[in-house]
Amino acid sequence: MPNDLLAKVMDAAVYAAMKHQYQRRAGYGRLPYMNHLLKVTDALIRIGGERDEALLLAAVLHDVLEDTDATHEELSRRFGREAADIVQELTDDMSIPYMERKWLQVKKADQLSEKARKIRIVDKATNIRDILSYPLDWPLEKKKNYLDNSVQVVARIRGANPRLDAWFDETVGWAKQRLAEMEKSQEK
Repeated sequence: MPNDLLAKVMDAAVYAAMKHQYQRRAGYGRLPYMNHLLKVTDALIRIGGERDEALLLAAVLHDVLEDTDATHEELSRRFGREAADIVQELTDDMSIPYMERKWLQVKKADQLSEKARKIRIVDKATNIRDILSYPLDWPLEKKKNYLDNSVQVVARIRGANPRLDAWFDETVGWAKQRLAEMEKSQEK
């Protein structure tokens, strides 16, 4: 990664870390929320081979409008309009109930730009891996529903990066196996 791109991504990471500094992933051993943002960005680079500046900036910032006091205008000034617009595309309306938000992600998935699609695919894959790897007090049914919703979303946005599509498919296969194991252990 060129030094200037690395410096910009690190600037975005520092900004996101400050904005999310008191947030923890609920139930994930109280992991700092920032871990998720870094996993998404890392997967885009390592698995997807992505090097696009706006894409990587948006990846590390993808939840700041949804979860903090950051504004689109602030992101535009600091990180550029394109990155801010991608983050805006990925921002859910948190005033809407959880299940409706998930349904809207499916309904609106095919309206996402190509760069937002890449982030959404990786976001879903990393969330699935975390939901099924860390202690989380979600009932098994909610975990299955998250997986089903993710599969529906990604079915509508495939093709932006075949390596990311393949990684998502690998994640789904792993998740189905993991859910079956969890179901068996509950039956005992």
